[in-house]
Amino acid sequence: MTAASESQTGARVQRLPLARFTTLGVGGEAEVWFVATHEQLAEAMSAPYRILGGGSNLVIADEGVPERVIRLSGPLAERDLTPDPDLSEGDALVTGWVGGGVPLPGLVRALQKLGLGNLEGTVGIPAQVGGAVWMNAGTRYGEMFDGLHTLEIATPDGLQVLSPDDLRWGYRNSGIPRGHIVTRVRLKLQRSTPEEVLAKMTLADTARKGQPKMKTPGCAFKNPGGVGAGRLIDEAGLKGTRVGGALIAPEHANFIVNLGGATAGDVHALLDLIRQRVGVPLELEYELWPGGAQGQAASTSTSRPWAVERQ
Repeated sequence: MTAASESQTGARVQRLPLARFTTLGVGGEAEVWFVATHEQLAEAMSAPYRILGGGSNLVIADEGVPERVIRLSGPLAERDLTPDPDLSEGDALVTGWVGGGVPLPGLVRALQKLGLGNLEGTVGIPAQVGGAVWMNAGTRYGEMFDGLHTLEIATPDGLQVLSPDDLRWGYRNSGIPRGHIVTRVRLKLQRSTPEEVLAKMTLADTARKGQPKMKTPGCAFKNPGGVGAGRLIDEAGLKGTRVGGALIAPEHANFIVNLGGATAGDVHALLDLIRQRVGVPLELEYELWPGGAQGQAASTSTSRPWAVERQ
């Protein structure tokens, strides 16, 4: 780990172990850029980069990654839940901007206290808003795009302001290209009561009670053809299998947990074993680093802030 420095635009830059930013708790070092403004983000995106939010659904190699890693901070990690009078009507409310770096669990709790619905189904997902939007995170009780009005997305060529209708989004997919960063969103919410919102959150949360509470990236594999991947792994006799510090969770076989001291190599060994022993092809739900870089150097100048379209 090295001392922090500042980039030309004032972003804090430091070489850090990435394990501290993931829910699994594994991963080697990289150069981390903490960006708080669009200008700093443009500079950070001027060389090959990756974007790291809440660190769920992610397994990072023990040797780290060679690209710079971007973390949204400051104003890009703040929320304005005040209804916009020009966009809200009756019980249908549209908020101010919510930064991509805002933790989703805290946002959902704040909306519940305000009696605002549409994102109840995302309760318990350990993500930041930007990453949750990028993969359209959710449960069978609802997903991120249920509560989106406007998206601001950083691309290597500048900022775009879009509506959900501009994207081909669907199940666990936003349609946003890899390497594009969700910087801010406006939420589309429905006025309700704190009690009604809490009841819906409780319903969604109850469905997660069988999931392990230890360090984990979440579900390892997508359900093939409507059949539970966890059931297939369990039927293959793999529940409770351990490699090093990594374990196929006894509570739910589609989760791999870190017992303490696990490495990415341990997790990969379990993933390979599952693929070998389960009788049908399984599509990985985790994202694996390294792999292809998420973004390359911008083709246009990044010496000044992008123009931001306001809606």
